[in-house]
Amino acid sequence: MKDEKGCRKCQVQGAVIRPSSFILHPSSFILGDRKMVFVLIAIAAFIGAFVGKGLLFPKGPVPVGEPTPRPQGEGWLDLLDAAHAGGWKNITDNKAIFELEDGTLHIFGRTLYPLRYVGYATEPFKNFDLHVEFKLARKTNSGVFLRSRPNDPVARGFEVQVLEDGGTPPTKNSCGAIYDVVTPMFNMSRPAGAWNSFDITVQDREVSVVMNGWMVIHTDFAKMTTPLGKFAIAYADLPLEGALALQDHGGEAWYRNIVIRKR
Repeated sequence: MKDEKGCRKCQVQGAVIRPSSFILHPSSFILGDRKMVFVLIAIAAFIGAFVGKGLLFPKGPVPVGEPTPRPQGEGWLDLLDAAHAGGWKNITDNKAIFELEDGTLHIFGRTLYPLRYVGYATEPFKNFDLHVEFKLARKTNSGVFLRSRPNDPVARGFEVQVLEDGGTPPTKNSCGAIYDVVTPMFNMSRPAGAWNSFDITVQDREVSVVMNGWMVIHTDFAKMTTPLGKFAIAYADLPLEGALALQDHGGEAWYRNIVIRKR
């Protein structure tokens, strides 16, 4: 209701409470009311922690996926077999950041900066179906970069995020996201040390991502005519051909069954 001066108020047991009652005046801080500051910081941290873990607002059931089988049939190329394994290089510098053993590409994750990339340097890819399986150590951050450029993989390609973040709500930076641009429908990450799979289809500017058997992304870059997220380039203007690369972001990651079929 309003009083005779037009000020909103509410009646609580005869008391008048005005909106200004809830505003902390700067003088509170100037006069040294530090306890209030610490209390507010503690409350904000407490609420943030519980929201982030989904404890303050409990989550409903979420899907549980399993890695999809390695594709078979005509047209699929195994990029980790004897004929293709030599195409993988550190495309950033000369530091030894990975090894290939028994059909598995192991990124050591020993350094965080500069970010480095293990790229398949033999040929670029345009339109394709890609199957890749990965497992991660705890807190590992990596990424599958597509249509990238060796001298600029971040800004001139796009990333399907690889992150050890199982059990958290999906965001534009969670596992399976088109990093910082498109949020997956679900976070399908399995626990650290468990294998996951991506089945990625790229046709011109249309991109779909299936993670552990569930479609989590289906998007059209052609509609993204202005910059999104932290990137200065509009995704509609990204190159339609480029290299396949895997990011070393300072955590151990293992990749296997990297198979691709050109469309």
